[in-house]
Amino acid sequence: MAIASIAHAHDQVRVTVGVDTHKNTHVGCAKDQLGRDLGHLEVPTTARGYSALLAWAKSHGEVVAFGVEGTSSYGIGLSRYLQGQGHLVLEVIRPGRQDRRFRGKSDPIDAEAAAAAVLSGKARSLPRASAERVEMIRSLRIARTSATKARTQAINAIKALIVMAPESVRDGLRNLPTAHLMSTCARFRPGHVVDPTAATKTALRSLALRCQALEAEARELEIQLDQLTSDIAPVLRSRFGVGSDSAAALLIAAGDNPARLRSDSSFSMLCGSSPLPASSGQTKRHRLNRGGDRQANAALHRIVMTRLRWHEQTRAYMARRLAEGKSKPDVIRCLKRYVAREIYAVLAAPRKGA
Repeated sequence: MAIASIAHAHDQVRVTVGVDTHKNTHVGCAKDQLGRDLGHLEVPTTARGYSALLAWAKSHGEVVAFGVEGTSSYGIGLSRYLQGQGHLVLEVIRPGRQDRRFRGKSDPIDAEAAAAAVLSGKARSLPRASAERVEMIRSLRIARTSATKARTQAINAIKALIVMAPESVRDGLRNLPTAHLMSTCARFRPGHVVDPTAATKTALRSLALRCQALEAEARELEIQLDQLTSDIAPVLRSRFGVGSDSAAALLIAAGDNPARLRSDSSFSMLCGSSPLPASSGQTKRHRLNRGGDRQANAALHRIVMTRLRWHEQTRAYMARRLAEGKSKPDVIRCLKRYVAREIYAVLAAPRKGA
């Protein structure tokens, strides 16, 4: 009879697991429905490790949910595995400095905090699904961004080198436009490096050829991004001012499962475009949100700037709000919020291939 009672009590245990993720290992902490610790386990970041963590969690009772830190980085593999096994995975924000100051910092402590966040309801967000379409966009965008940044660095190096170049080299290059400068430097044939002039021309030619290669690489990736975003989200691309890069940033922010965003307000908060109260005394106002996904925020800003230049309705709105006494930054904040609402409606609708 006692054995049956113990088995029955064990069946009633509902387990919540918090996971502190790292590059090579994950640390899990299991808690029951009353918040009592059931133990800790460290596993490698491999399929066998993920399986061992799940089996360990099931050994304590019925698994309710997993709270995982870094579901878009170190925890993405574990999140995919657990979701593939049919388990609920919630995204947990890493503890802030104040929490670490009072509780200390270690992997078991962070895993315990992740489990507690799920139990308390603080962690409620589903992780971004990125197994297929959005992951393709993310990969291409990372490569294109890297190529663009490297090209900019090479151009800056060329212009800095021209400042220090011998007069015979500097006089012919100092006033050239960037595109003409690159083509001119790429045609240099300095021969053997026997003096400062030849060394400078050799360096300029090397940097210019690098710029041209990176520009071609970025252009090719841009074409692929344009085709991919147009195929995945044609309605989004049809919106005024939404180019391939802006569409890519917004799709990455929403993930392959935009239904996890409960409303246009949550999407606006995610993009850092939601208004925040900034009132004090007799001053009643809102300010820009400086949090959220900054790449998505930059995409909204580009859309607004494009519409302010070419879209008559947006230009009329800006003129009307300025006449009411609003400042230009405040009007741009309002426009970004409106654009976020418009984009959310598009992303929340079923997309091609969904």
